[in-house]
Amino acid sequence: MDNLSDILKKIKNKPSVYLGKPSISCLQAFLSGYNVAKYQLGLPLQEENPLDGFQDWIQKKFNIDSSQSWANIILFFSQDERDALDIFFQLFEEFCQSKVQNARYTTATNSLTGSEAINIAN
Repeated sequence: MDNLSDILKKIKNKPSVYLGKPSISCLQAFLSGYNVAKYQLGLPLQEENPLDGFQDWIQKKFNIDSSQSWANIILFFSQDERDALDIFFQLFEEFCQSKVQNARYTTATNSLTGSEAINIAN
């Protein structure tokens, strides 16, 4: 079985094949169904879910404090469902890049002494 990152790449390239139509709401439903199916089949949920932290990241990016889902937030700031799906993939790429940068920063600061880390942070 493909991991979720691979599935998202396939959806990005051919959304209608996987979602029925290019729609952020369909993507959200697909991802929910994916997780439910894995759970019901007794398969372990992916150790590293590429969407972990995405909800919080979207809320911070758009300065939203409500309990709206990431899909609804993106849709609100988009022209329509198709535009929202395209924007999702742009934002998801940005989110993944920020996770890589944060991991590098954390690794670098963990290898420094306390005073060196304070100097970098300031």
